[in-house]
Formats: sequence, structure tokens, C-alpha cells
Amino acid sequence: MTQRQISQPTLVLSAQAGDVDAFEDLYRTHVGKVYGLCLRMLREPSRAEELTQEIFVLAWQKLGSFRGDSAFSTWLYRLAANAVLGHLRAQGRWDERFAALGQAAPERAGDIPRPDRGIDLERAIAALPPAARMVFLLSQVEGYRHREIAQLIGIAEGTSKAHLHHARQQLRKDLDR
Repeated sequence: MTQRQISQPTLVLSAQAGDVDAFEDLYRTHVGKVYGLCLRMLREPSRAEELTQEIFVLAWQKLGSFRGDSAFSTWLYRLAANAVLGHLRAQGRWDERFAALGQAAPERAGDIPRPDRGIDLERAIAALPPAARMVFLLSQVEGYRHREIAQLIGIAEGTSKAHLHHARQQLRKDLDR
């Protein structure tokens, strides 16, 4: 089935009225970005696919709560970000990784950086604590501003800035090794 050429607000209104085809068009428009976020945060393609589907089921269920105060994509991305963070919390990884935010790894004697030990950027990003990783990806990859990130994931703008600062510091440290 081809995607209809209808405006996003019209598709959302139609989907809210129960039009499954309209929701399918919204799904096709946004599934790539939602899956990309899930994959970057979870680093498990099969789990990212499952969670992406769960997010769209949740979006269908909560579509009536979308008031149009922001773009549908913003609302959906916030739903996705919260679902990913909830998944990480449920797995017990949240506290463990969040506690590592800002803590330096202990230095070992004779631990001299060598070019052959370089960490690639993807692995370094994946090693960030979830909150810092989420802010880093939304800011540096997706291009959101701190105000938008704060709204998307429900944190203060200053907290977003702090997470980005810590993420950048950790990445510099990891990539300089």
C-alpha cells in the first residue's frame, strides 16, 4: 500500500477518529526514527524491533491524549524515549549506568594509550549511561535543542546540558585512549 499524501495533522485527526489506514501512514513515516532511537539505546536489533512495535501499539492506545500542542513527531519521540528508558530501568541497568555518570575509571600504572587500542565511536556512545546517551543522541545525532530534549524526555533544560557535557567528557576520555 502506498503512503497517502495527507498532512500530518490531518492524519493524526483521522487516526484519532479510528482510521487505521491513517495510523499506518503515521507509522510508515516515523518507524525509521523510532527504531533508530531504540537500536542506538538498546544495541540489540531484535529487542529494538520489539520495542519499536510496542511503542507504536502504545501510540495507538494513547493517541487520544495527543492534543496537538507540539508536532506529532515530538509527542511520538517522547513516548519512544520514555519507553526505552523504562525498558532499561526494568532491566536494572538504569541505576548501574546512571551511577557511573561522571565517575572516572581508575587509572592503572603502565596504562599507556596506544593507537591499536582505539575505541570506535559507536562503542563509546553505547558505553555511556542511558540518560547521557539519550541526550547525546537527541542533541548531536537528531539535532534537537536542549529545550526540546527537556520536553521530549521530561527533564530540566539544565539537566539536559549537564548530561551532554558529561557525555562529551566521557567520549573524549574513551576516544583518547
